[in-house]
Amino acid sequence: MDCIKLTDIRCYGYTGYLPEEQVLGQWFEVDLTLWLDLRAAGKSDAIEDTLDYRKVISTTKNIVKNSKFALIERLAEAIAEAILEFAEVEKIQVCMTKPAAPIPDFGGKITVEILREK
Repeated sequence: MDCIKLTDIRCYGYTGYLPEEQVLGQWFEVDLTLWLDLRAAGKSDAIEDTLDYRKVISTTKNIVKNSKFALIERLAEAIAEAILEFAEVEKIQVCMTKPAAPIPDFGGKITVEILREK
């Protein structure tokens, strides 16, 4: 199966366990791997024969911006569910990163990675 990778989709959103995260918001980083058949596009060189990934990026950004979940696991699941609605996409991997987690004495990132398919 072929794949398209979309990386470093940076979005501001309001998902987080702490109340202030849902009020003040924070940045998220999303990486997507989409499995689909790219043979037709590879032969035709026509955008109508492939997935318009501009729509995937827009859908992802809208979900992050407009959702208020407690967990990034739920946010990643919402993205996977929405992108699997695209007819061309058979399987998706969502890597959702919270670059600045509000955890004392922790300067790292938190990343959730899920894999879903139709």
